Amino acid sequence: MTDATDITDTHCPYCALQCGMRLAPKEGAAGGSVVGVEVRERTEFPVNQGALCGKGRTAPEVLSSAVRLTEPLVRDEATGELVPASWESALDRVAAGLAGVRARHGADAVGVFGGGGLTNEKAYALGKFTRLVLGSSQIDYNGRFCMSSAAAAGTRAFGVDRGLPFPLADVPRTGCVLLVGSNLAETMPPALRYFTELRENGGTLIVVDPRRTRTAEQADLHLAPRPGTDLALALGLLHLVVAEGRVDEAFVAERTSGWPAARAAAMAHWPEWVERITGVSVPQLRAAVEMFCAPEAAMVLTARGPEQQAKGTDTVGAWINLCLATGRAGRPFSGYGCLTGQGNGQGGREHGQKADQLPGYRMLADPAAREHVAGVWGVAPESLPGPGRSAYELLDALGRDTEDGVRALMLLASNPVVSAPRAAHVEERMRALDFLVVCDVVLSESARLADVVLPVTQWAEETGTLTNLEGRVLLRRRAVDPPPGCRSDLEVLHALAARLGWEKGFPSDPAEVFDELRRASAGGKADYSGITYARIEAEDGVFWPCPEEEGGPPHPGTPRLFLDRFATEDGRARFAPVSHRPSAEEPDEEYPVLLTTGRVLAQYQSGAQTRRVAELNAAAPGPFVQLHPRLAGRLGAAEGDALAVVSRRGRAVAPARISTDIRPDTVFMPFHWPGEGRANSLTNPALDPTSRMPEFKVCAVRVELAGGS
Repeated sequence: MTDATDITDTHCPYCALQCGMRLAPKEGAAGGSVVGVEVRERTEFPVNQGALCGKGRTAPEVLSSAVRLTEPLVRDEATGELVPASWESALDRVAAGLAGVRARHGADAVGVFGGGGLTNEKAYALGKFTRLVLGSSQIDYNGRFCMSSAAAAGTRAFGVDRGLPFPLADVPRTGCVLLVGSNLAETMPPALRYFTELRENGGTLIVVDPRRTRTAEQADLHLAPRPGTDLALALGLLHLVVAEGRVDEAFVAERTSGWPAARAAAMAHWPEWVERITGVSVPQLRAAVEMFCAPEAAMVLTARGPEQQAKGTDTVGAWINLCLATGRAGRPFSGYGCLTGQGNGQGGREHGQKADQLPGYRMLADPAAREHVAGVWGVAPESLPGPGRSAYELLDALGRDTEDGVRALMLLASNPVVSAPRAAHVEERMRALDFLVVCDVVLSESARLADVVLPVTQWAEETGTLTNLEGRVLLRRRAVDPPPGCRSDLEVLHALAARLGWEKGFPSDPAEVFDELRRASAGGKADYSGITYARIEAEDGVFWPCPEEEGGPPHPGTPRLFLDRFATEDGRARFAPVSHRPSAEEPDEEYPVLLTTGRVLAQYQSGAQTRRVAELNAAAPGPFVQLHPRLAGRLGAAEGDALAVVSRRGRAVAPARISTDIRPDTVFMPFHWPGEGRANSLTNPALDPTSRMPEFKVCAVRVELAGGS
């Protein structure tokens, strides 16, 4: 019988729901390759109420020593192979490698690439380490590929970005949800219950997706636009809102600015023209407007579909305009929100591993922000470097023998060889580095290229905070001891900082790091100063902003933003005057088909961890190409035939999966696998001018039987 004191309340290590779970010792576990803990329900945690997807249920499998790294590895100069090494010698080699490149080429020749799965404490320490110890501006993270377009659009409109400005519990209480580019039935399955409850309460669900996904099957109305035309679709809906007299004139006058220019831009997008561009019929457009405007409250939620485009910021801005024009923002059970993907995609950028941000969601180019954070760090503000490159631009600069090339890279919790756009090019750039060190749980495809691989602890083996898609700051508690050969990322940064001349300032205790993070964030947009580990445990998480209050009761946190005012200087939300424009790459005679990419239920992100779990691999063993029967007929392809998908950047081969659930002009590939089925060999690195988001979601390809040239 398991003693109650052996049970640890914690959170799933995967997506931004951060579902609550309990870890308990597994009866009869003997150690070694046997996983010694099992997952149990944590029904009282409000986000998932005990529900878990297959990834969450099987998460302890990656704790097994049979699938994870348990000792440092270094590149043997004679054989070129990765071989085991002691921690001291591995750390010495890392310090020497980073210092050597910095001495030869300057501080900005050393780059750091982080991950949206790092805890707030690690993200904070990593940003501080890069800017102080390395003196480099060259830091970004894979969260740039997640919701940066939504963040840019949200900040432009509302003055601050938080994935959801309201709790998920508000979703069933609204009248209509317009869900754009999200297949949450596969990416966040426990969240689907909120949308089921919405419909049970009499509300409606509109899903916008080029495919009829499991999520779209739940919708009252499914709009299937051509990939890359979400911007035109949103503008067409807003045109109809104006034409049909559905604008909330009082709200627009009292709480917004910029409406005349945005209105004029929308009115140039006639419904019939939008139908030709998107493939969504005018009757469907009218039905969507009626459904969205009929109830007193409604929401627009976006995800990677509209965001992962070279016009993603403007696309999200158009959906925000729809909310503002109809008065569906800054009111109870209404608003715009983004379904953040990665476990700590929100907190990961709030506290310093994004190229242009300092802790507390402060901007690195702001003198006051620099002064505040420098004061906490005990350095002069002018000693802090300026903003660096965005994620893809950083990866593209790797190994370049130029004055501004990045010659050494420290990579944490990310696998860009699989997950980055134009992945073969990124792999080539990583191979050209003078020095590469990877800190990871498993030997990922990217780690296999490293000069040094450091095995680090993972979710159940360490304590730290994460911020979920609602802006709820959570605490994951250590439940089990890590293997003897593993150390935490905080311990790694502490040891490297000491070797590089910083004996103080980089504690390895997460509670100590969080206390400093609180001070660094104080007064910022993402103010965590009133949040403590004890409060998080007592309250099932605390919503930011939560400033520390002097002489009174603790600040309650902020579950719902914007009810009184928006976070702009004048308190008004700002319309964005945006217009449709083509995708960076449109189909032509040579590449006549559109490719869009995404996830499947049983795998997560680059698959570095989930591909090591037998149950998940059995459910989703490999990549595939989903295509319409009409396209399959033109190709002479049958179910399961090997198809080659070719873009201007590369070629990927995977079995055909023929389905009427996708448009005839579009193919879909999941992006979880390396090798010949690597979908990101094809994707376009064209960047949004504001968010610097690559255009993952649409590019031109040709499809042929794999024997073709």
